[in-house]
Amino acid sequence: MARIPDEEIERLKREIPIERLVKAAGIELRKHGADLIGRCPFHDDREPSLVVTPENNLWHCLGACNTGGSVIDWIIKTRGVSFRHAVELLKADHPSLSAQVEKIVRKNTTAKLASPVTLDAGDQESLRGVVGFYHETLKNSPEALRYLEGRGLVHAEMIDHFKLGFANRKLGLTLPDKNRKAGADLRGRLQRLGILRAESGHEHMNGSIVFPIFSLSGEVLGMYGRKITPGLREGTPLHLYLPGPHRGVWNEEALVASKEIILCESIIDALTFWCAGFRNVTASYGVNGFTEDHRAAFQKHGVQQVWIAYDRDEAGDAAAERLKEELLKLGIASHRVLFPKGMDANDYALKVKPASQSLAVLLNSAEWHEKPDPAAKEKTIEPQPVIPFAAEPEIHVNGDEITIPRGDRRYRIRGLQKNLSPEVMKVNVLVSRQHEFHVDTLDLQTDRQRAAFIKRAAEELGMQEDVIRKDVGQVFLALERLQSEQIRKALEPTKPEVELSDEDRTEALALLKAPKLLDHILEDFDKCGLVGEQTNKLIGYLAAISRHLESPLAVLVQSSSAAGKSSLMDAVLAFVPEEQRIQFSAMTEQSLYYMGEMDLKHKVLAIVEEEGASRAAYALKLLQSEGILSIASTGKDPATGRLVTHQYRVEGPVMMFLTTTAIDIDEELLNRCLVLSVNEDREQTQAIHKLQREQQTLAGLIRRQQRRDIIRRHQNAQRLLKPLFVVNPFVDTLTFPDRLTRMRRDHMKYLTLIRAIALLHQHQRPVKTAPSQNGGLSYIEATREDIATADRLMEELMRRSLDELPSQTRRLLELMDEMLSGECQRLKVERSDFRFSRRDVRSHTGWGHTQLKTHLHRLEELEYLIVHRGGRGQTFVYELNWSGLEAEKSGASRPQAGGMSATGRPSETRMNTGVNGVFHENNGKSISVGAG
Repeated sequence: MARIPDEEIERLKREIPIERLVKAAGIELRKHGADLIGRCPFHDDREPSLVVTPENNLWHCLGACNTGGSVIDWIIKTRGVSFRHAVELLKADHPSLSAQVEKIVRKNTTAKLASPVTLDAGDQESLRGVVGFYHETLKNSPEALRYLEGRGLVHAEMIDHFKLGFANRKLGLTLPDKNRKAGADLRGRLQRLGILRAESGHEHMNGSIVFPIFSLSGEVLGMYGRKITPGLREGTPLHLYLPGPHRGVWNEEALVASKEIILCESIIDALTFWCAGFRNVTASYGVNGFTEDHRAAFQKHGVQQVWIAYDRDEAGDAAAERLKEELLKLGIASHRVLFPKGMDANDYALKVKPASQSLAVLLNSAEWHEKPDPAAKEKTIEPQPVIPFAAEPEIHVNGDEITIPRGDRRYRIRGLQKNLSPEVMKVNVLVSRQHEFHVDTLDLQTDRQRAAFIKRAAEELGMQEDVIRKDVGQVFLALERLQSEQIRKALEPTKPEVELSDEDRTEALALLKAPKLLDHILEDFDKCGLVGEQTNKLIGYLAAISRHLESPLAVLVQSSSAAGKSSLMDAVLAFVPEEQRIQFSAMTEQSLYYMGEMDLKHKVLAIVEEEGASRAAYALKLLQSEGILSIASTGKDPATGRLVTHQYRVEGPVMMFLTTTAIDIDEELLNRCLVLSVNEDREQTQAIHKLQREQQTLAGLIRRQQRRDIIRRHQNAQRLLKPLFVVNPFVDTLTFPDRLTRMRRDHMKYLTLIRAIALLHQHQRPVKTAPSQNGGLSYIEATREDIATADRLMEELMRRSLDELPSQTRRLLELMDEMLSGECQRLKVERSDFRFSRRDVRSHTGWGHTQLKTHLHRLEELEYLIVHRGGRGQTFVYELNWSGLEAEKSGASRPQAGGMSATGRPSETRMNTGVNGVFHENNGKSISVGAG
């Protein structure tokens, strides 16, 4: 039985008012302080003893019953039903809840939910009712939908097309109890049909996704169930069918529409092909499940070739060999689809994506079986391509009407322009021949509708179905080409050129030519409501400007939750013109590859949470390093139907802006990004509170009105910035730390930051031109002031990024040092003798338990803290193995055994930023950065 999710139970307890249920039971309630009181219906209550508390949505009887609880307990008590039944009643909000309950409540044996099976229904009507009930249950069962998604079965039409369902024991709750005649009759019929088990009366397919098997006329011939609950008792079967012999052919309509059929070992494998676009697919019922019904249907519909896509294991290979011989006796050619060893179609499609292309490759490379058989019919079977195509048809387009002649037939199609999804082709098709015609509106992507159109058109025109079927195939391919073209045009990125008025242009140029431009930018950030964070704001702004360079910067904002990382990103992005920024919450693995070729060029790509881009991490790193993305993908040539290679290309450069709450950042990402740590000090919090209070005043209201003008001015200013080459004439005089390998990339970030500052000042610099023999390049030059600004910003960044401790962990270390110094002075003890507990740290810092535990564990790992066993039981206390920030900067940290620093690592490997543009190492040496 599928377990009801806890969150669903809590939602019912929270959202359905207990007061409404009590009043619906005919009980009069009156106010009694914050509660409501009334007479309890569960005992002879002369004085009101039933207490209803709306605040926490609970009830309680203070009298003889002494019972109470939530809305679920109320339904159990008043209706005499089980816990699950009560939950289902509340979910359905059944009208019976408004009926008055009797004073004496007995166990109720009538159904409280609408039953899908009626007393006078026949067997087929009962089966269809059960299938419909399971179908609706699946749509409202997140755990079942997640299972299908996990198997890659996510096509928008799949669930409705095949009436997939889910059995979770809810069906039994809709039936009267077996101690009533109606209940006994209904349950007996469902037991005879195999829906309920004969011995226990439980649902046979409980806990399973249900795949019904229909005849072409819509009769339910069978059902297949696949258990989805993990950790089942050993020996529990995962695959279930209705009792008795297998009947019918799953997706028989595919045999009507095509002479070439893909045959899988299971329905889930067949659905994998179907979702990948191969609709000519059906399934056996296991390795030994190719039945007489299959044989009869294959012969009846004239199947000519079968692609056997059984599992690639010992049982699957043996069954495929037997089936090849059996098909030859029926005069049907076969191919063996060879998955990698040990894999089936679903496994393969999940691992090798996109499935539509990977499965197509296997189908085209399938082994052809041509072994002669004396018992076979006297005819020669020649191998044919997987998907045969005729010559490309003639197409006439006149407005929204498309005409395609086919011999003496004429096809007229309307409505294609409304179909902007490649998965839908709903059109109005008229086929005519002399004075006969047939017209219908259908989705040509849907097998069932297409087969029905072919059948009716052949009858009306007096022609064979094979002729019409080939016509429709060619019409479909022609329309698919037209549809692809119109989708491509619809998806072509528009490049809005924002025309600035003379007033806007003058105002924007005035900003860009301001003598102290960077100071103006910081002032405008403050006016827009982002206080503090001076270095972070400036670096974020300059990084966004660097999108115009050939190798832009990338920024990662790191902080704990609710510290303001999103506010920093939003503030910087607000100054970037809307047409020059793209923002996502998450990205899939290959989403970047299929963007327009120029969609990202010289733009800002912002991703709200770095975790949301984890699947696209490789593409993001490649785009930043190489400035370009390309992928080769196989697909069909629309003219020939053959598989060809298509190349997709996305050009940069692009500036990437990400945020994260993670303490441990991927090393590759860290090396590529400027990491900004949000200020989480108490003083910053106080400044934010002050601003938040000011926003409630008249001055705050006026400031919010001014914010729009500031943002508009900055967006217009950035529209006036153009990509230009930047030359640094002072580059030979610059120095940079070189002890660590990562400094190679940090050095490039430093040089790019200088160029970004120069680029921002392009309207304050003369544009120079290189000699014609050098290509006549236009460029501007960086100044010493640009370098000085970059030195100041890089000093702060390097101090953070070279620190082995994240900023919050470093902050905790400093707070503990502050606590330790004060306590040692007060108690007059040596630092090495002082022990403290986690509670002491929590009391001194005011940090929460979870936050504190995370950062203390990091300090333990890096040996800033030594853990000692406490005096009582399993308690632990800490010793601070650090001599303070000043000692660390000067290299005078307390020495460790073996010449190690307080971190337990060789002292020369840790670096911290000093002042005046000098990076100090713990071994006493220093390396300058900036102009020499």
